[in-house]
Amino acid sequence: MKKLLLPILTALLLLSLVPTQLSAVSGTTPNPVPVESVQTEALLSRLDEINTMDKSELNSSNKKALRKEVRGIRQELRAGSSGIYISAGAIIIILLLLIILL
Repeated sequence: MKKLLLPILTALLLLSLVPTQLSAVSGTTPNPVPVESVQTEALLSRLDEINTMDKSELNSSNKKALRKEVRGIRQELRAGSSGIYISAGAIIIILLLLIILL
């Protein structure tokens, strides 16, 4: 049983890391500009405009509104980012499997 445990765990680990979507593109199609990148550019340009503004002339309510707008833009940019997030439990399991296997 111990002899089979290592190959089975290795196979499960390798199969869990296989990309789920592999497809070949038939023909050549031009890559359109994604809508997200256009929106991202607009948000980044608005952040630049806010940063270059002279905020000393604004009253407190306008400054507060700008701060809220900046926070909202930053949240949108973070939400739009396509990153890979691994939970702490998954990292612990992966580390334990690596320790066991190696």
